[in-house]
Amino acid sequence: MKMGGEGKVYTLAEFSQHNNAKDCWLLIGGKVYNVTKFLEDHPGGDEVLLSASGKDATDDFEDVGHSSSARAMLHELYVGDIDASTIPT
Repeated sequence: MKMGGEGKVYTLAEFSQHNNAKDCWLLIGGKVYNVTKFLEDHPGGDEVLLSASGKDATDDFEDVGHSSSARAMLHELYVGDIDASTIPT
């Protein structure tokens, strides 16, 4: 399924279904990123991304201290936002 979903809002349930090597989405800072095509190019290895897929990866992303180029890359992978009301507190 091709995503042209600029600004689409996903529920947590919709987002969390994208949790495998063929369809891998991450939540970083309330924004949804489709990192599937980046798995094999990720410098830290694909298993790092796969272990966080379908989950909130904000802390993992920030803890690693990604470069500005890594942050810029997120713009290309952005597919939408998470509906904050669907996230349990």
